[in-house]
Amino acid sequence: MASTTTTTAAQVWRPDQNIFAPEDALPDAAILQHSTVSANIEGDAPSMRVGYISDAAAAYHNEGATLTDTDPDLDEIVVITQEIGFYHEMTRDQYRKTNTPEQLAQSVARSITRLADKSFLSEANPTSPAVRPIGGLENYTGLSSQTAVATNIDKLIDLEATVRSAGAEPTAWVMAPDAWAALRKMKQVSSGGNLGLLGSGTEDAKPYLLSIPVFLNSQMSSKTGLLVDKNEIVSAVSGLEVDVDHSAAFKSVKVAIRGTWRIGYGVPRPTRIGKFTLT
Repeated sequence: MASTTTTTAAQVWRPDQNIFAPEDALPDAAILQHSTVSANIEGDAPSMRVGYISDAAAAYHNEGATLTDTDPDLDEIVVITQEIGFYHEMTRDQYRKTNTPEQLAQSVARSITRLADKSFLSEANPTSPAVRPIGGLENYTGLSSQTAVATNIDKLIDLEATVRSAGAEPTAWVMAPDAWAALRKMKQVSSGGNLGLLGSGTEDAKPYLLSIPVFLNSQMSSKTGLLVDKNEIVSAVSGLEVDVDHSAAFKSVKVAIRGTWRIGYGVPRPTRIGKFTLT
């Protein structure tokens, strides 16, 4: 008696399922650029537990004397994840048109990246007891912050000093486009003219502020920016899973396309991340 297997069944009975490394499929996602990916989590229930040590202070010691006890604290944070999904149906005839699958794949990637960036950067914190959608980095408790940045960048200089004093080595500024525009419009008071505080910027291939690269992201809140050290942000991401099913809308002769990606993050030492807002 012959067996029915996926190798002999028609395509409709064995829909395609594809999993891509997120670094390849979603290279511009902020969580991949500005965090340290440390785990792959599947499902709402599992969490990533990140252990870290709060350093104890060393002490001076004299020869022959008893060493001072120093007890570092062993701490942890719990990282939960949020799944992001995309679903669309189109007629089989449209799906078969030249370049449609490729263009649709790019659209799925853009849509998931936008929502992932909002989740990672600016999503509002959920109201307890809810834990999802997870709040964005802007709203993380305990960040170093500066508000009412207005006519100069003195407060940003102070913010950099604060996070460095806490132990950070900043890797990027991440800010809303209008935040960067406002900084670019600041004028040099001593020039008596219209010379920008940050220069014209017309010759820059990549923007920098205080020698730290600047990344603009439309999912940041208006006139808000972050000073991040990617080594201080621990994240969990899954593979990008894309499914194409020719049977889900069988009666309508449609093809169903679904994309899912799961992300989450945590900051063990939030004072090493900076946030600023402009007036």
